[in-house]
Formats: sequence, structure tokens, C-alpha cells
Amino acid sequence: MIAAPEIPTDFTLLQESETHFSSDTDFEDIEGKNQKQGKGKTCKKGKKGTAEKGKSGNGGGKPGGPNRMNGHHQQNGVENMMLFEVVKMGKSAMQSVVDDWIESYKHDRDIALLDLINFFIQCSGCKGVVTAEMFRHMQNSEIIRKMTEEFDEDSGDYPLTMAGPQWKKFKSSFCEFIGVLVRQCQYSIIYDEYMMDTVISLLTGLSDSQVRAFRHTSTLAAMKLMTALVNVALNLSINMDNTQRQYEAERNKIIGKRANDRLELLLQKRKELQENQDEIENMMNAIFKGVFVHRYRDAIAEIRAICIEEIGIWMKMYSDAFLNDSYLKYVGWTMHDKQGEVRLKCLTALQGLYYNKELNSKLELFTSRFKDRIVSMTLDKEYDVAVQAIKLLTLVLQSSEEVLTAEDCENVYHLVYSAHRPVAVAAGEFLYKKLFSRRDPEDDGILKRRGRQSPNANLVKTLVFFFLESELHEHAAYLVDSMWDCATDLLKDWECMNSLLLEEPLNGEEPLTDRQESALIEIMLCTIRQAAECHPPVGRGTGKRVLTAKEKKTQLDDRTKITELFAVALPQLLAKYSVDAEKVTNLLQLPQYFDLEIYTTGRLEKHLDALLRQIRDIVEKHTDIDVLEACSKTYHALCNEEFTIFNRVDIARSQLIDELADKFNRLLEDFLQEGEEPDEDDAYQVLSTLKRITAFHNAHDLSRWDLFGCNYKLLKTGIENGDMPEQIVIHALQCTHYVILWQLAKITESSSTKEDLLRLKKQMRVFCQICQHYLTNVNTAVKEQAFTILCDVLMIFSHQIMTGGRDMLEPLVYTPDSSLQSELLSFILDHVFIDQDDDNNSADGQQDDEASKIEALHKRRNLLAAFCKLIVYTVVEMNTAADIFKQYMKYYNDYGDIIKETMSKTRQIDKIQCAKTLILSLQQLFNEMIQENGYNFDRSSPTFSGIKELARRFALTFGLDQLKTREAIAMLHKDGIEFAFKEPNPQGESHPPLNLAFLDILSEFSSKLLRQDKRTVYVYLEKFMTFQMSLRREDVWLPLMSYRNSLLAGGDDDTMSVISGISSRGSTVRNKKTKPATGKRKVPEAEESSSSDSMWLNREQTMHTPVMMQTPQLTSTIMREPKRLRPEESYMGVYPMQPEHHQAPLDYKQQEEAARQQQERAAMNYVKLRTNLQHAIRRGTSLMEDDEEPIVEDVMMSSEGRIEDLNEGMDFDTMDIDLPPSKNRRERTELKPDFFDPASIMDESVLGVSMF
Repeated sequence: MIAAPEIPTDFTLLQESETHFSSDTDFEDIEGKNQKQGKGKTCKKGKKGTAEKGKSGNGGGKPGGPNRMNGHHQQNGVENMMLFEVVKMGKSAMQSVVDDWIESYKHDRDIALLDLINFFIQCSGCKGVVTAEMFRHMQNSEIIRKMTEEFDEDSGDYPLTMAGPQWKKFKSSFCEFIGVLVRQCQYSIIYDEYMMDTVISLLTGLSDSQVRAFRHTSTLAAMKLMTALVNVALNLSINMDNTQRQYEAERNKIIGKRANDRLELLLQKRKELQENQDEIENMMNAIFKGVFVHRYRDAIAEIRAICIEEIGIWMKMYSDAFLNDSYLKYVGWTMHDKQGEVRLKCLTALQGLYYNKELNSKLELFTSRFKDRIVSMTLDKEYDVAVQAIKLLTLVLQSSEEVLTAEDCENVYHLVYSAHRPVAVAAGEFLYKKLFSRRDPEDDGILKRRGRQSPNANLVKTLVFFFLESELHEHAAYLVDSMWDCATDLLKDWECMNSLLLEEPLNGEEPLTDRQESALIEIMLCTIRQAAECHPPVGRGTGKRVLTAKEKKTQLDDRTKITELFAVALPQLLAKYSVDAEKVTNLLQLPQYFDLEIYTTGRLEKHLDALLRQIRDIVEKHTDIDVLEACSKTYHALCNEEFTIFNRVDIARSQLIDELADKFNRLLEDFLQEGEEPDEDDAYQVLSTLKRITAFHNAHDLSRWDLFGCNYKLLKTGIENGDMPEQIVIHALQCTHYVILWQLAKITESSSTKEDLLRLKKQMRVFCQICQHYLTNVNTAVKEQAFTILCDVLMIFSHQIMTGGRDMLEPLVYTPDSSLQSELLSFILDHVFIDQDDDNNSADGQQDDEASKIEALHKRRNLLAAFCKLIVYTVVEMNTAADIFKQYMKYYNDYGDIIKETMSKTRQIDKIQCAKTLILSLQQLFNEMIQENGYNFDRSSPTFSGIKELARRFALTFGLDQLKTREAIAMLHKDGIEFAFKEPNPQGESHPPLNLAFLDILSEFSSKLLRQDKRTVYVYLEKFMTFQMSLRREDVWLPLMSYRNSLLAGGDDDTMSVISGISSRGSTVRNKKTKPATGKRKVPEAEESSSSDSMWLNREQTMHTPVMMQTPQLTSTIMREPKRLRPEESYMGVYPMQPEHHQAPLDYKQQEEAARQQQERAAMNYVKLRTNLQHAIRRGTSLMEDDEEPIVEDVMMSSEGRIEDLNEGMDFDTMDIDLPPSKNRRERTELKPDFFDPASIMDESVLGVSMF
């Protein structure tokens, strides 16, 4: 046994201060310690005799000879490899492996311990081996330094971090090996002052290494070793307590019955246990101070997490020794760690402590000190950490309710509305434990009561009160879902909820207020929906999962229970709340979740008739759109041909529609009487009836009532007179839209005659004209309705209507003319791209609150998305998008996602046309700036800088693959150059063209050109320049200079960049054979450059169309090596190269002389370049004849072919057309923003606190 005075120097130092082991003398006493197998004093090094040295070999050989040492090393190599391989393979028989090692240790401790040392080295991923010679003569630090030098630096992987099936279970096998080793050695070997001292010293030294693999592996091993020792210490403590009780019992016996020999035996046993306990504590103290204290704040998060995880196990396993503030402080400090996985380990460690209520008294000081930190972690940016923090607070709540204040609890309550379901469920459990799990003793006597007198009645009221106080009334579905797992019995007690709504309150019971009844009905509806659909609400889940058999059975049972209860109760509830629109709207949704077969099997037809009567009464009483649509959906749910109740419901529905249609025709005839002024009462009657018909036409086919004619007369009269009430026009437009859609559905689903097609075509065209007229209405709401319906109709009746084999619908295809496209675009510019203040003013100042502003923004986003769909699906011309794209920067926060998605979709359809649209938008902004500021504007002005920034953003949207956008970028530059030189200066050629500053904007796209294309664009630019322009250096010419420089950057120094890089690639074009370079005439570099230009200049004379042209064949005059061009290095021809004005040939010698006298040296370089270019032009023909075979070809597709290929890849088989950004935004508008999402309200300053 290791007594305190006998601990090596390293251990003594650790007891005195929190420093590392010296690790320098740990292997010095190896041979002396091999003298004994048990406890006792160690001998000095070198005392081992020859015979004993022979024992440590393979059983023979020459004592002390060098071959014996080599033999040991070779044997060790096999053995420790076997040990590492067994652990790596994760064999289940770990105990037999350890037993074999123990036998080896008993035979020769040095060899066995060397095997164990090499095992730890190999587990760290080090390929080095500790030899017996190193083990005997080198100090610990020297061995580690040697192993560090042999470490494989090529890869940062090591067994604990490697991927793959063979390493998957390595960590668990490694930890299991250490635990089994200590368990099997706990009665003798760990007290021999040798094995544990050596292992602890080695692991301590490795844990201080700068090599991550050593540090990580040794820390894990040391912590698991400590955990195993803690278990041994716990067993020793239990044995000591048992021995002490036996000793006390024996000593308390009377002298005659007392056994003195037993007393001495127990006393000796207790002494030995105490000595063992002291040694184990010394070992644990060495590991804790040598490894844990330094590694719990290691730079690597995984190492810190290991330390915190293990200290949690120690405190839980041996609370008497470890559960005190000296150890708890490390967990408390580490809760401020910057890595989520470390914070998570802190919380899970604490959960194990708080779960045991017997330990609460030892945690009081810690709780008071770190409670606020735990509460703040419920809003952690890592959702897993937030979930565990809430669970920890739930355990704290169960241990002592007084610890958490009301404010602490409220911070958790609000998280039931979180969009992240695990966080919300954890908060729901906390809420349930706090407010709903307590039951009064008097409730025990009424457990069997039901309805209003059941124990759940008060809990349901509490739930209602909480829902109202949370002030998030539209999130009832979230609240129900949060508590669904922990409070299922409460939330499914629909009988109790129904009783609270229908039955009178008991004596002394306070009745529910109107607001509380509305909240209860909403909660009840959400619980029924959750039970019937079995999936969380929108925004809380990745989609509908497949239900298990048990869940399906529960779902069916719940639907049966719901139907049996509410088939009887729903008519009563509707009768009681028939005048309350909010309550009725929620109640009318219940039949959607009924099992309609029960109406027949349960003999409930009379209750169905009562329900239909109540719905009819509600339709007659209400004009609210939500109520009427709820009634329409209820009829739609009940009118299911699969059930026998269909005829009964269909008759009731037809009778109701008959009455509404007759009433509408009668009222309309009186309302449209010529020469009579319609009064407000007549208008109200027409509007209310039209609202009811429109609501029902949304879900039901009312074609047999022929509603198109009466609505058309109503709308036409409104156009002629101009005094039609706006609400009548809005609903008439909507109703007519439904008429056309239902007729289209009938024609599509069944065989139709030509007359049906022509009639629908006529009605659709007439309706579009009416909507176009209403786009100019004075009322904003009418214009918005007309615009939305027009966009939908144009989308539905576009060329896509024929996809999916519906060629017979070709007569219905409708393409908007230019005037209609212009009006739609004008509407967008006037009503979408406006300031918030302007929109508020247009709404008569009724949008003061933030919610109304958000709602108005959503409306404008939907309007923009509707028009962008027309652009994306080529219903309107793509160039109309220029007016949209130019708003990208100004309205980025509001519509940036929609505009960016539109750019992406249009680029997929036609890259070139999209590029032309982008440059057109920039030209429009430039022209607007000119109109506002004149041509002498300041290029540093915010307006011009804004246009440049927009151009930069446009350039970024082209991505990094320049080959894909090569042709489009080239066309963009061509259009930009032409625009810049389009307007000559009236003052003469000595002054810059009026639009020359546009080149400054165009230079933002130069970086997207390939090097060879920059040269070509540069040549095209020169066709617009005069010689005098090239010599100008005034500020007004700076845009031209900067644009030229942007084209020359990376281009002029390598003008034949088409050929540069061929030698390293060696690609071929269409598998053509390249002739050897021999026999070719060498051309100087200047001519090489000019020959490239001559090819483009010769080609320009044969080009007439910018895009749709034949693939040009180009011939190079130079071949540095016999290599082929890569396809992507060839150039696609997009330039007509026919400038509007052509410069006459110049006398270069005279101009060169004039340039020397007038300009700087820069002009000379330009003249030389022009001279070389002119030579190349003159000799271009003969050069091209030298090559028999072209080596540069245009491998880019023509625009027509590219568009056809894109169209083939696009899916037009769906009528559900929407842009992803706007669709997502619409889904988000159904629920209010989640103000309690931890990711959105996380304060980085809270979690970024330094640990120390």
C-alpha cells in the first residue's frame, strides 16, 4: 500500500500545490520495484539480480545480453499490438483481455507495463513504440518528446476522432478497458506502488503535451481512470462503514460474550481499509490536480467536455467526498463556456445531482450562486443547451418551489410559444409541473366526477387564464402542442370543456367571461385538431411523419370520441353563440375532424339536421367573411359522397344556394334600375347577398346557377357610372373569378365541346378587359383586387395550360398585349415601391400600430410576387423586369429576396436576355439621374454611387463560374458600351459623349469577363473611340480611362490568353488531331497578339446578329506546343462588331510625331499597340491560310438551343405556381412572429462571457 510518506516526489508536490507532475523521475525506480509483489518499501535502482533478470525474459537465454532485450522488444510489439487491436475491434470479452494482461503483469511487471504504455501511445494515433531500453533509461518527459517526434504530422486524425465503422465504438471500448482494468486490479495490484504510479505519471505528462491527440486521449484515459478509482473508493468507504459497525457491535457486547480475537481482526481490517482508502485518495488527488485542474479549461472543447462530464459522475457517485463547493465551482464556472457542447455537459451533470432530492441540501449554495445563469441559458443560442437548461430548472422546481422566483418562472413560461418544438415541449413540462400538477386534497374525493365537477375543471380554467395573460392569443395551437406530451389527459378532456361552455356555474362558482369563453373555444379547437391530425402546427416540425400502429389506433379512437360528443353538443354550442362571429368561426371548424360514418352508425341523423339548421341560420345572420367561409367549408366537409349523409346535406346546401341566387338576382334587378339612385339599404342587401354567394362559390361549384351574367352586368355598370360601392366591386370581381375557374375545372376534368371552350374563352377575355378597366379605379382596394385577379388569370391561361397532354385547351391561351403589361407594371411601381409613410397616408392614417404596418408589407410583397411570377414564366416580356430589378438596393429589406429569386429564375430561362434586362435597369436609373441633375452631375454624388453599388450587386449574382455566364456578360458589356457612346456631345468630338460616365458603372462587371474576352471587349470599345479620345486625361474622361484599365487588367499582358495555359491542360476540342508545330512560321509576340485581334476584326464583318449566329471557326497562327484547346477556352461570338461610326485609317507616323510633342509617354505605348494592330489586320488573311485546320472553335450553344434545353428541364406540369420566398412569407403571415425564439432574442454578450 502506498502510504503518504512513500509517494514519489511528483505526488508529494501535487498534494502541496496545484501544479503538474515533474514527470522526470517516474521511470527511475522500475527495476527496484520489481523486487516485490505486495506492499512495502521500494528498493533502489539496480538491485535486481541476474537470476531475476532472467525471469523477466522469455524463460531462458543469456542473462543480461543485448539479444534478450531485443527479444523483449519484439515480443512486446506483438503483444501490445494485439491489445490495441482487440480494443479497436470492440470485442465484448474485455474482461478476459484484462485478465490475460494481469497474468502477464504477475509474470513480469516491466514487460506488461511496457505493453500498457505502448497501448496508450498507439491509442493516441502515434506510430512510435516505447522500447524496453527507453523504458529503463529515459525519463518520462524524454519519452514523450521522443514519441512526439515520431508522430504522423500529415494527418490530424487519431482514433478518437477518426470516422468509419471500425472507429465508431473505439471510444467506448477504450473507456471500458480502463474501467475493467481498475476493477480487476482493485484488490492488490493498484496498491503495489508501481502500476498506478507509472500510469498516472505517464497520463499526466501526456495530458500536458502540445500534441492534441496525446492531450485528448490521455485526458480521457485519466478521467475514466479517476472514475474507476472513485468507484473503488466508494466500495472501500462502504466496507469501512460495515467494519466499523461490526466492531462497535462486538465491542458493546458484555465482557463474557465479547470475542477479543474478532475485535483485533476487525480492527486490523479497518486499518487496512483505511490505508487503502488513503492511497486511493492520494491517487485521485494526483489525477485531479495533475490533469483535471488544467484540462477543464483546455483550448479544445472536447477535452473540456470530458472533464465536466466525469466530474458530474464523481459527484453523483460519491457525493460524500465530491459533492461540495470545492468541486461544484468548476461546473458553475464552465457554464459560461463559449462552446455549446461544454455548456450542455454542465447541465446534464447538474441534472443528475438535482434528480436526487437527498442531495438538495448540499446544492443550496450552488443554486443561489448560479441560478440566474441557469435561467439565462434557457435562451441559449444552441437549442440543445436551452432544452437541458429548462429540464434542469424543472428538477430545481421539483426539489424546492421557493428557489425560483415568479420572474424566473415567467422567463420559462413564454418559451411554450417557441418555434423550436423540443424547447417548447420542455417549457410546457415546466409549466405543467408548476401550475397543473398540484392537486388539492379535497379533489381526491371527486376524481370520479365528470364534466364541470371533474378535477380537470379548475385546471382547464387555469390554462385559459394563462393563455389570456400571455397576450399571444393567436398562438393557442403552439401552447397546446407544447403541453401535449405531458398533459394529454387534461387536453383531451373535451367533456369537461364542453360542460364549462354549456352548463350553468355551480353555487358560488364564478362564471367564465366572454373573453375567457372565446379562449376556451379556441383551445378546444386546437386540441381537437392536434388529436385528429397527429402532427404539430405550422412551423414546428419537419413535416408529417408516418404514424405507428399504436398512434393510428389512438387517432381513430380520439376521432370517434370527438364525433360522438360534439355531434350532439355542436348544435347547442352554435345556438348559444350564434351571434358571436369569433366563437362561431372556431366552432364551425369542428366537423372537419368528425368521423362522418358515426352519424349513420350512431343514429345521430337528427343531430345532423339540427347542425344544418344552425349553419343556415348563421349564414342568414352574418356577413363576416370568416364566418361565411367557415360555413362553406363545413358544408364541403359534410358533402362527402362516400358517406350516406351526402344526399341529406346536398339537399340542404342546394336549397340555401337557390334562395341566395334568387334573392341576388331580384335585388340586382332593382339595384340597377335606370334613372333611380340606389339607396344605402339596397346596396347593403346586394353586398351581403354577394358576400354569401362568393364565400360558397370558393368551395362549391355553383355553375348551374349561371352567376357570370349578373356579375358582369354589375361590373359593367360600375365602369360606366363610376359610383359603384367598392366592396360590391371587390366581391363581384372575386365571384366572377370563381365562375371562370370552376368552368375551367369542368372542361379540364371531363370531355367538353368546342362551344364550351369558346364560351369560356369569351368570358375570360371579357373579364380580363373588365379587370384592366378597374386597374385605373380611384379606390386602392379595388385596384389591388383587380391586379391580383388579373395576375392569377394570366398565369392560369398562359401557354402552360396545355402542358400535361392538354393540347385541346390551346384556344384558351391568352397572352397579354403591351398595354396590359404596361398597366400591370405601372401598378407595381405606384403601389409596391413606395415608402411606408406614403402607404400609411393612403390608408387614411389607420396604420399607426406596428402590426398593421407588417400586414401592409405582406400585402405589397404578395402583389410583387404575383407580378414576378408572370416574368418568371414568360407571361410578360422579360424586359419589364428592368423596372423591378432597379429597385433591388433601395427596397432590399422589404423585397430583396423576391427580386433576387426573380433574377435567378430569369437567368435560368435565358442568360443573355436576363443580362440585357439588368443593364437596361442600370441605364434607366442613369437616365433618371441625368433628367434630375443634368449631364454635369457629380460622380461622387449618392445617386451615382448608388447606381454603381447596384451594378456591383448585380455582378455578384452571376456567381463564380465565369464559363456559364460568359456569353451573357459579354452581351452586357456590348450593350453598355453602345449606350455610353450613343449620344455624341453637341459641342464636338473634343468633348466626351453625354453618357460616357456610364462606363464607370459598366466597369463593375469587368471582373466577370475571362481574360480573352476582356481583350475582345477592349477591341470593340476601340471601334467607338477616336484617336483624340485616347489622348485625353481630363477628369471628364476618367470613366473611359478606368473602364479601359479594367479591361486591360489581366488582359493586355497576355493578349493570346486563349492559348495560354494549353501546355498544362492538354485538352482536345471535339477529338481533332493537332498538327505538330514544326514547319509553322514563327511570329513575334506583337504579331501573336495582333493575330488574335485580327481574327475578331475579320469576323466582325460577317456578323449581323448579336446572338443567333453560326458557330465561328477560328484559326491560330501560333502553336507553342502540340496541344489542343479546352472547350471553355474558346470564345463565343456575341458581338456584331459594327459600330455606329467607323474611324478612317490614320497616318500613324504623323500622329506619332504629334503625340510626342503634345502628350506623355503613355500615349506612345498606345500608338505602338495601334501600329501592331494595324499590321495584324493587313496580314491577317495570309496568316489564316497557313493553318489547314482550325484549333479554336465556338463550343457555346446558341441562344435558341440553350433556351430549348432549359425549357425541357423545367417542370410546367403544375398549376400551383409560386416563388419560394413569397410562399414562405405567406405561410409565416398565418402565425404571428415568434417573439420567444431563442435564436432571435439571444444576447451574445450573455453567452460570450469569459470563463475566468
